[in-house]
Amino acid sequence: MTTLVFGHKSPDTDSTGSPIIWAWYLNQIHGVDAAPALLGEPNTEALFMLDHWKLDKPRIIDGVEDDQPVVIVDTNNPAELPDNINNADIKAIIDHHKLVGGLETKGPIHINIQPLACTATIMYKAIGDDMAQMPTEIKGAMLTCILSDTLEFRSPTTTQEDKAIAWALAKDLDIDISDYAAQMFAAKSDVSSFSEAELLRMDSKEYEVGGKQFRVSVLETTSPAAVLDRKDALMAAMPGVATEDGADQVLLFVVDILNEEATMLIPNDLTKTVAEKSFGASVSGDTVVLPGIMSRKKQIIPNLKV
Repeated sequence: MTTLVFGHKSPDTDSTGSPIIWAWYLNQIHGVDAAPALLGEPNTEALFMLDHWKLDKPRIIDGVEDDQPVVIVDTNNPAELPDNINNADIKAIIDHHKLVGGLETKGPIHINIQPLACTATIMYKAIGDDMAQMPTEIKGAMLTCILSDTLEFRSPTTTQEDKAIAWALAKDLDIDISDYAAQMFAAKSDVSSFSEAELLRMDSKEYEVGGKQFRVSVLETTSPAAVLDRKDALMAAMPGVATEDGADQVLLFVVDILNEEATMLIPNDLTKTVAEKSFGASVSGDTVVLPGIMSRKKQIIPNLKV
């Protein structure tokens, strides 16, 4: 049976590219029948990556069957995976997020979780000398994943290993990092074709804080005005999205990549309290600017209070 390699729901660039990378590695280096998959439509930056490097979009799946062999990448959180994940045959987990718990396996497995900015960085290290056999388009996906997750090294999650590997890949590919990252971020910033509900779910994760269930959404952009011009409609859509997804509240952070700050939408007293207690912010309107806030993983989630 084909081993499916996939990341989290609402796939971003890393959760789109890393399954492609690891499926290639399993197929070509280890002779394992493997295929990348997605748990939803990829975001615009991920679509740019697929188009730029002429990669096929992995097939989208809505669940897994009992005993389906799988490799999980870019998450270890059951809430971000298919409902039936614990009945699948999990072969490995490759991730760079905190250990959440809740996954069950049918036997001992390979687990590679490292404090790096990107899953693709971990994969580069794991593949080692076999990188020499990797085709250009897969290396291109790897570089794109690292530049995306590090926000071109602006994110506080960035490590020297992420930087060194990105520069090595860029040199190998004869890519100018600044020019290529600008193209990536321009693609990510084009959200004109998405509904408000789609934007709230595009890059979001579920967390419980102080007994409250939050859907924490982040939109990284070089054109924050294009998102903030829609703030009234976004705030109006939040209650419906929260209800449908079993959350008490959607928290939306619009990350300005170039100015290295986030704007949090404040539709009600709960979000006002979260902003003030979590970030020491003084809230007087329906938005608040949070200087230096770039990373959900390192700066937003660890600080959330209600």
